Amino acid sequence: MDINELRGIHTLIVMAIFLGIVWWAYSAHRKKANDEAAHLPFDDDEVDKRTLEQDKTEKKQ
Repeated sequence: MDINELRGIHTLIVMAIFLGIVWWAYSAHRKKANDEAAHLPFDDDEVDKRTLEQDKTEKKQ
């Protein structure tokens, strides 16, 4: 077995790992987590609004 065969085997192993990660990331049981992650930027806006409202009420008291 020479170095080129080892390189070919390494390439196949890395490609299989990559495809496994892609399959895992897009599988049906990850849908809820992916949806939550997709909405994180919008959730920050709601947190900012609540924080600003709390700051205003604290300053008035």
